[in-house]
Order: sequence, then C-alpha cells, then structure tokens
Amino acid sequence: MLFILLSKLPLLTRVAILHVLKLSEPSKYVDLQSNLVVSLMRSVLTPANPHSISYSQKLTTRNEEIKGRIWISLYASPPPPETDIRDSLLNVMYSMRDEGIRGSNTRVPELIPVEAEWTGYRAAASKREPLPNISESAKYHQLMKECKEPTTVLYFHGGAYYLCDPATHRPLVKKLAKLIKGRCYSVRYRLAPQDPFPSALLDALVSYFTLLYPPPDAYHDAVEPEHIVIAGDSAGGNLAFALSQLILQLHHRDIDIQWYGEKRKVPLPAGVSCISPWVDITQSSPPWHVEDAHPFDYLPRLRPDFEARVPPCEIWPANPPRKFIYADDDLVAHPLATLIMNRSWEWSPPVWMCTGWEILSYENKAFAMKLFADGVPLVFEEYQAMPHVFPMCLARAPSSRRCLESWANFIRCAIENPGAIEASAASITAQTLEETPLRFDELLEDRLEDIQAAVVKRAGVGVEKADVAARL
Repeated sequence: MLFILLSKLPLLTRVAILHVLKLSEPSKYVDLQSNLVVSLMRSVLTPANPHSISYSQKLTTRNEEIKGRIWISLYASPPPPETDIRDSLLNVMYSMRDEGIRGSNTRVPELIPVEAEWTGYRAAASKREPLPNISESAKYHQLMKECKEPTTVLYFHGGAYYLCDPATHRPLVKKLAKLIKGRCYSVRYRLAPQDPFPSALLDALVSYFTLLYPPPDAYHDAVEPEHIVIAGDSAGGNLAFALSQLILQLHHRDIDIQWYGEKRKVPLPAGVSCISPWVDITQSSPPWHVEDAHPFDYLPRLRPDFEARVPPCEIWPANPPRKFIYADDDLVAHPLATLIMNRSWEWSPPVWMCTGWEILSYENKAFAMKLFADGVPLVFEEYQAMPHVFPMCLARAPSSRRCLESWANFIRCAIENPGAIEASAASITAQTLEETPLRFDELLEDRLEDIQAAVVKRAGVGVEKADVAARL
C-alpha cells in the first residue's frame, strides 16, 4: 500500500493543489480527503499495465484476521439432498427468456456448500481485540446476545461479480448491523469468470432458504420472512434484485420447492435495499462510453484498448470464449442478469435504493423509473458529488453517514410498518445534506424502450424492437 501511495504522489499533489485553489470540479462539493481518495482509486483501477483477472481476484479475496467491534460466525449451508431448488431456478430462467432472443443454452450450476458470515456488532471489544478462540456456533450465540431486534439482512457484496468477498465488506456490513440492532448474513457466493451466471443466483436462493428453513446442521433458528431484508452494493445489488425478482416469480406461480425432505413455500421478504446497484451487466448506458472523465467517480469508462491489454490467465479469456465476464453472451441480457430488462416488478416488497454522481447513476435512474411505474413502494436517493458505493469508500463523509441512517431507517420501517413506506425520490446535497424532492418521470429524458434496445444491441442477441416494447 505504501508503494502505491508513493507512486501516486505526483497525481495526489496535483489533485491537492487544484482542490485548494478551487480549480477542480470536485473541490466545489467535497472535502480534500474525499477528492484524494476518489482520485487515487480511479488511478489504481486504470493502471498503465493491467493485471490478469486471476491476479486481481486473488488480491481482493484474501481473508484477514478479524479484530475489533465485530462478531463474525461462519456457516456453510450444505447442498440439499434434492435438486429441486436448482431445477426451479432453471425453469424460471427458461420461462423468462423472450422468444425473440436467440440461443437456448443454459448453464446448469452444481449445488455446492454456500458459506456466509453471520455479522453483528461487538460493543464491548477494543479496536484491535481479536475474536475469541471458540466454535463458530458459540460465536453465533454470543452475537445473538447483542441483537436487540430480530432484523436480518441477507447481504451480497459488490465487486463486478469477479472481485471481493464478505471479508472486504465487513466494515460496511458491521455498521449496518449496528444501526439496525440486528444481524447480517453476508454470503460468499461463487465468483465469475470461473462460475458464471446463474451460479451466484443459485447460491443466493440457497442462502435465502437457509435463513427460512435451516438445514439440519445449522445453529440458527428459522428466520421469519417478514424479518428479512435483502441488500447489496454494486454487483451485489444486482444479485439482490435478481434474487428478489426470482422470489417474485416463484411466489406468484405458487411453486413449492423440495428442501431437505419437505415441500417449502417461497415467501416474499420484507424489503430490498441497495447501494449503487449494477443493473445493466452489458454496460450499454451512455456514461460508460463518453470521452470525458467522470470527476466524481472512480469507476473508469469502458476502454477497448485497456481490455485488450489485460494479460490472459487460467480463468480468462473463458473457454469457450465469451465477451462478458459474468454471463455467457446469449444470457447477458436475460432479465435475471440485466435487471433493467424485466417486464414487471409488480407486487415487489418495498425497495430502497441510492446512487451518487457516478457512472451507474444513469442505469440506476432508469431502473428507479421502472420500479415506480410498476407500483413498487420505492425510496430513491441521489447523493450529490458522491462516487460509486460511497458509504464504503468515503466512510467519514457527511453524505455517507446520512445514507447509512436512511438505509437503516428503511430496513426498520420495512419490518415494523411496511405500509408506511411511500414512493419518494430526492436529491441530497454533499455539504449541507439538504433534500430536494425529485419526480420519477423526470429522472431521465430517455425512454425505457430505447434503453432496453441499447442493451440487446450491445449484448449482440437477436431481438426485434417490438419484443423490447412488449416488456413495457
């Protein structure tokens, strides 16, 4: 880390000078520390000599010793003796494909143990105190002693579906657990490109069932669905919404799933809440392709020359070859992969979603417009001058504190009084945190039909414009 900082000193010096002189765009909205962090992250994510996919993945999935005011209890849900949960997912996937989209191959992921981290706040610990040397079950019961509410967040970490791990997101998940006075179940789902779509979605559904209907070796009691809120950030936000749509499909088709010898219902959760969700896996929206830099975000725009310079490794390019890391080419526009392609979100539980002034803000706004049009009780917040997943990378920023409080308030309301949640959209200023109401129908000028057409064009799948219009 020290070497990286030293190598970036010229860049950071330039950013600091422009900030002090008020000559950069971010200096008008954020403090110097936030500007430096975003500039550093942007530079690190666009190196002159990119690393291989496998190197980057290993770098961001290394576990670290758990210390401080956090409880972590590991549990690996064993694969059920039946394949019904996987078969139900595949049947829904097939039924949601449009006849106008060519290609009928669907990967059949293996049912494997799905590990997750029970995460809670450990109030009495010092900042450097390690976890006690006790069993995972004992850690879980110690965690539960500090939970004041039955609230359970089923959490999916971000990382473009090929990076990161629950370990990288522990600080954020711990803060959320503290604010809700409950616990989080942070899932170590399978990563691409080794395990592409729908492997992670299968792991997500297994994790949801693990909460509802604990396997025989589980040390937690069954969690009521009205106490569960699904959550995630970035790619984890994609997975959270994909799981939500899958649950909607299974629930309203009244499909029972054989799970450890019993037929089980698929109930709806209390709500869904996501930070900067990645809802268009094809990256077809205009902000990904503009020449100008995004001064408030660290995510780099798409650069074909950069992608061409990524050195090959044992996991990428894929064999057989495909364009997208997360999904096969004929599945990348599937409604459970690119969420903006779904026909309807009617009857969805309440949703909370936030975005910043980031590359994903365009697709986030398009998705918010779709949810609102479908009658979903949606709380949408846009944070001025904030980057992608800002509560995690700019933890001390006023906007991050405001966002976490809003997130936790939504979760509490979704569980205690969901009927009180009404659709609303607001913009929050960076310094004063002043709220300005927004109209959903004015978030974007572009039509959803055109946005979906751009998705299928970039995905390279055969679908007629009429088929896209039929989704609306």
